[in-house]
Amino acid sequence: MTRTRRAAIRFAAALAVAGVALGGARELLRHQAALARRRIGKALGETALDADRVWKKGYGGEPLELLVLGDSIAAGLGAERPKDTLGARVARGVAKALHRPVRLRCAAVVGSESSALGDQLASLPADYRPDVALVVVGGNDVTHRVPVATSTRHLDRTVAELRERGAAVVVGTCPDLGALRPVPQPLRALGSRLSRQLAAAQEAVARRHGARAVSLARTVGPFFVTNPDEMFSLDRFHPSALGYKRTAAAIVPAVLGALGKPPRG
Repeated sequence: MTRTRRAAIRFAAALAVAGVALGGARELLRHQAALARRRIGKALGETALDADRVWKKGYGGEPLELLVLGDSIAAGLGAERPKDTLGARVARGVAKALHRPVRLRCAAVVGSESSALGDQLASLPADYRPDVALVVVGGNDVTHRVPVATSTRHLDRTVAELRERGAAVVVGTCPDLGALRPVPQPLRALGSRLSRQLAAAQEAVARRHGARAVSLARTVGPFFVTNPDEMFSLDRFHPSALGYKRTAAAIVPAVLGALGKPPRG
């Protein structure tokens, strides 16, 4: 048998082994995904609390218009009181910093992928002009294996339209799914890698349009890893009131900066 023939046989054998290993890995990941879904369930339902209102009316004057778009985190699923949702936390933080009331309008929908952002914008009155918009999306794109290029294309269109409406924009990039304890390994590690890839691409989109980006993985991700019992709600997937408080604390400075009013100190 010639050396070339032997090399070809070895290469074919290696491909066969790799194919078996890849098939086994895919089956393992599918099994682990099903296990994670059973562990997480839908203990919180699929509807977030309605926190749309003017926050901190006591400051008086014309309210600043804050729009929130995105997924269940943007909608505040897991908060037990309207004031603890992400949108309300950000609205109150901005109001306190500016001594001005903030009117919150949340168009985020539980379960949304980035592809839903266009519909969320379309649901708003044609003449609605927010002063600032917060977009938090990406987790569902990762879990549903949406290509990064597809996710960011939808985000790009949304940020561009918001900028055309005259809004300052802040993007809270995809959280690190590696913090989700109910998700077994190696699926959790894969989710962490994919979510960080999407977050980096989302940040690039935001900056391309002159928007602010907040890396939720860097700013609040470590708290969710070290204090999961306090930071997660009862489904161990969505933030608790404390989780939203920490997340809003990371976002508020970016919102103020986008408005040209950086926080003091």
